[in-house]
Amino acid sequence: MDYSKLCDVYSELEATPSGLEKTDILAGFLGKIRDNPEFIYLLRGQLFADYESKELGISVQLIIKAIARAAGILEDEVVDDFRKLGDLGDVAEKVLGKKKKQRGLFEKKLSVEKVLDNLRKLPEIDGAGTVDLKIGYIVDLLHSATTVEAKYIVRTVLNDLKIGVGIGTLRDAIAVYCFEPKDLDDKKACVKAVQEAYDKATDFKEVFERACSDSLEKIKLMPGKPLKVMLFPKAKDVEDAFRIVGRPAAFEYKYDGFRVMVNKAKSGDVKIFTRALENVTKQFPELSKYAESHVLGDNFILDCEAVGFDSATGEYTDFQAISQRIRRKHGIGEMMKSLPVELVVFDVVFLDGDNLIDAPFEKRRKILERIVRTEEKKIVLAKQIVTGNSGEVERFYDEALDDNQEGLMGRRLDSPYKPGARIGYAVKLKPEDNDFDLVITGAEWGTGKRAGWLTSFDVACSGEDGELLGIGKVSTGLKELKDEGLSFEEMTNMLEKVVLKAEGRHVEVKPEIVVSVQFQNVQKSPTNSSGFALRFPRILRVRPDRGIMDIATIDEIEAEVEKN
Repeated sequence: MDYSKLCDVYSELEATPSGLEKTDILAGFLGKIRDNPEFIYLLRGQLFADYESKELGISVQLIIKAIARAAGILEDEVVDDFRKLGDLGDVAEKVLGKKKKQRGLFEKKLSVEKVLDNLRKLPEIDGAGTVDLKIGYIVDLLHSATTVEAKYIVRTVLNDLKIGVGIGTLRDAIAVYCFEPKDLDDKKACVKAVQEAYDKATDFKEVFERACSDSLEKIKLMPGKPLKVMLFPKAKDVEDAFRIVGRPAAFEYKYDGFRVMVNKAKSGDVKIFTRALENVTKQFPELSKYAESHVLGDNFILDCEAVGFDSATGEYTDFQAISQRIRRKHGIGEMMKSLPVELVVFDVVFLDGDNLIDAPFEKRRKILERIVRTEEKKIVLAKQIVTGNSGEVERFYDEALDDNQEGLMGRRLDSPYKPGARIGYAVKLKPEDNDFDLVITGAEWGTGKRAGWLTSFDVACSGEDGELLGIGKVSTGLKELKDEGLSFEEMTNMLEKVVLKAEGRHVEVKPEIVVSVQFQNVQKSPTNSSGFALRFPRILRVRPDRGIMDIATIDEIEAEVEKN
């Protein structure tokens, strides 16, 4: 397929703000790529399935070099245009337009296959000459591209197409194209089926192929490939928890660690994935060993929490103490000694070829008790009570807090496991401090003694279709000195790597960095795209274990407003 045809769709999507129109545009295009289902990744500006945590390793600075080399101009000229236009895709379109007028038309058109092939090579390049090789593959595409194609190639490399297509929009388009729903209720049912299939597969190519053949039910869980974790809404108090999950119910410690899915394939390979589908097996080799030596089963998928503890005292530590291990690539052995973790297992969704998603939680817990050989400070089961007595839950709740944990999880005994869902099968009970996980979408350079740092941060929640909705700015919670906690300098270093656009003191960034934001309450605000704002927001911590799919939803924001 000519890449220009895909770019025509990009342009049409970028030109309309309507979610329904975007769905129709995508549905109309899906028929053209039915024989090339992997092209569907490009509709969200991606190159691989969501579960494949491959990074291109291309920064804004490298894109600037590639554009300059392709256009035969100085990098300073590209930087100047970047400052004026604020988007490197637009810069590529502009500067390459001048060169292509001089060279005339190319005889051979750029194909989608060529774009995919070149860009998929980038994560595999390593060793001496890596930078030049990566730039070379991009320059090769830019040389063959029209100006509009160059714009979208650059945006694809930066994973920011600016066309407003998220998981929800693409999901709806698949439902519309593949099933041709007759009415609104039929459409809702089709969308639900596609969403459930995606939550298991985390791969739109597979979902698209199965939907085209009306065989979504054939999507199977496969150890070694992550699935979306089941999510847990908040309960106001113990009685509210019982109202949601029923009485009696299981209550477990809500551990202050980070969520991991432990996968063991038939080959014996063990992989560890975060809730953001990131493979962290290399960062936590001890977890793989515990699963191999302490869990009975040839293949399985376990839902767990990795919890840090003090190597000297054995006391549990908070998430922030071990969060630095998630993205660490070197010195793993030293980190294991200084920041040890215990694997806490609280659910099983697959065991020895059997899909346990539809089995009741009570049965899944009994399976865990049978297959997990516990050993303190290595692998344990989540501490649990089963009761219908509110007083017992209150005492257990206090015990969890005294043990340096976040609170409790309340779980319905007969509930299935619903990947990706926030429904009334389980709830979390935490102290009254209000906080949401939100993604940073922009920031502003500070002045005075904070000059040189990004000090005010735009944060967003997730809309109904997965679009990002602004919920205001937050500028407190960070420290000026590193040894006092999360500092402005550390946050600035993280954000500078993902800058997409700069206008004066403000920068737009890739929505990759998730932060927990504490607030007093939520109020209505016509100035934010969500329609709401957080009162007295404060950044508590960065959440490297979480991705854009894990941030608070607009439904949760609205529920918080209703609660008050």
